[in-house]
Amino acid sequence: VPLGVFWSLVLGLVWLHLLEVPDPSVVPHYQAGVVAFGLSAIVELLGEPFWVLAQAHLFVRLKVIAESLSVVSKCIFMVTLVILYPHWGLYIFSLAQLLYVTVLVMCYVIYFVMFLGSPEATKKSFPVARVKGLLPSFVEDETFVNWKEARLTWSFFKQSFLKQILTEGERYVMTFLNVLNFGDQGVYDIVNNLGSLVARFIFLPIEESFYVFFAKVLERGKTVKDQKQDDVAMAANVLELLLRLVLLIGLTITVFGYAYSQLALDIYGGSMLSAGTGPDLLRCYSLYVLFLAVNGVTECFTFALMCKEEVDRYNFVMLALSFIFLCISYFLTRWYGSVGFILANCFNMGIRIAHSTHYIHHFFRESTHRPLRGLLPSPALLLVYILSAVVTAFSEVLFCCDKGWMARLIHISTGALCLAATLVTMFCSETKLIHFVRSQ
Repeated sequence: VPLGVFWSLVLGLVWLHLLEVPDPSVVPHYQAGVVAFGLSAIVELLGEPFWVLAQAHLFVRLKVIAESLSVVSKCIFMVTLVILYPHWGLYIFSLAQLLYVTVLVMCYVIYFVMFLGSPEATKKSFPVARVKGLLPSFVEDETFVNWKEARLTWSFFKQSFLKQILTEGERYVMTFLNVLNFGDQGVYDIVNNLGSLVARFIFLPIEESFYVFFAKVLERGKTVKDQKQDDVAMAANVLELLLRLVLLIGLTITVFGYAYSQLALDIYGGSMLSAGTGPDLLRCYSLYVLFLAVNGVTECFTFALMCKEEVDRYNFVMLALSFIFLCISYFLTRWYGSVGFILANCFNMGIRIAHSTHYIHHFFRESTHRPLRGLLPSPALLLVYILSAVVTAFSEVLFCCDKGWMARLIHISTGALCLAATLVTMFCSETKLIHFVRSQ
């Protein structure tokens, strides 16, 4: 929390005094927005211990309810203010963000205040007896700093910092180097937010939940021979099916996203979005979703098993990758505009997937399990995907998007038929995966 306060103050001053500030007549209350978002980051940090505790003990229902309530509260509050007081500008989004983090933190605090010390907590032998145990405190007969844990924490901090650059690097390039004007940044943000819906609502929960699962089932830093073999078999089976699941979701989005990007943006934002670079951006983002899908699962397994030394070695790789990624982002954006950012992200994710799959292959090398087979869909399904891509691409050329609503309906119907054929093939050829999804 003290670090959070420090960085909020420093970066707030940078955003207010060193970077380009929008025209107040176009974007009013910018300064108040910067302060409010810095404050919301500090409030969210206050709830971090509760979030970590809930994650470690698999309180999935608590997490779902807390995040759902906070998101719904934020959306209702934002929409109400936009309708009633549109002239408030950034005040609306700033207040909505503060409400979001307040509701989120309060959900966790209220739950643990009620849970800790209850008969249910005692029955589960919960390691924390009172809320006071979650606050900073001095422990007698122990050193002020546990250096083993401190070094591991420092490793993960460096890794998180580098992952932040790799995940959000294009925003820093946009902000500090002014490679795009505010209008192009706005279009990029709209497409980025639309494209990342699947990643946020499907892939991120899978990644977070199964990171905890793999960390519980397998022991960090041990080879496959030193693990319990039943646990290894279960982890390998789950990893293979997870890889197959996210691969098929990603392939479906990539194949159908290519032919329906322009139509989606036209329906969503009119010609302002569908006539410019928007469709090309969303098409590239559809491909990027496939990389995101595979990377999420492979990295969650890798990070659940890496020991401190392996994490440190990976940090050096990520440091070099971060520098290369920022350079590629800059040059590709100079050449291809905002599309260059997404192409750079695809390159970045491809390198990270290569590292994680190499680690997984090396880990299971001395066993009979080959979970990376999950990245090989059945030939029949692959053929249907290729046919669907060709048919929907021709359909877009013939019927979309300036030939009237009847032509649009024909284009949509064509996509629906291709999607139905894909799903039927999936149900017939991926019976093991279907059983896994139904049961889990």
